[in-house]
Amino acid sequence: MDFAIRKANIDDIPQILEIVNYAIANTTALYDYEPHTMEEQIKWFNDKKDSGFPVIVADLDGKAIGFGAYGTFRQRAAYQFTVEHSVYVSHTYIARGIGGALLIELIALARAQKMHLMIGAIDASNHESIAFHKKYGFAESCVIKEVAFKFGRWLDLMLMAVKLE
Repeated sequence: MDFAIRKANIDDIPQILEIVNYAIANTTALYDYEPHTMEEQIKWFNDKKDSGFPVIVADLDGKAIGFGAYGTFRQRAAYQFTVEHSVYVSHTYIARGIGGALLIELIALARAQKMHLMIGAIDASNHESIAFHKKYGFAESCVIKEVAFKFGRWLDLMLMAVKLE
């Protein structure tokens, strides 16, 4: 399968929204309850762009089949060199190297922006995502127990980090 990683544009938002809303409805990858609206997703995209943070997509024949982004970890000035990333792939294209290609590009972009640390916030029961992040150099930093409630159960959040310098 030949896909390309490229900078996202506004025309990719419907596919990004579809991927996000699938994850909200069917997984604990996102701790939201309600699907995002087109307006919310456009605002997210514009906020990333306006803040100088990237949004990239995996493009297959002109369609975004996965996306990645990073942004502010926390709002305080001292955190300015730490970013939190997100990588999502359409459920119909999982385990085909797309997520890895997106994450490699995000790491390269963060290094180019002179970021120091990249954080991943992962549901602690998502063993596939934890193994995926370890493959790309992320290490477990901590687990926050019972930090969220979704699908009738308490969820633990694992923070993983990779040093970029």
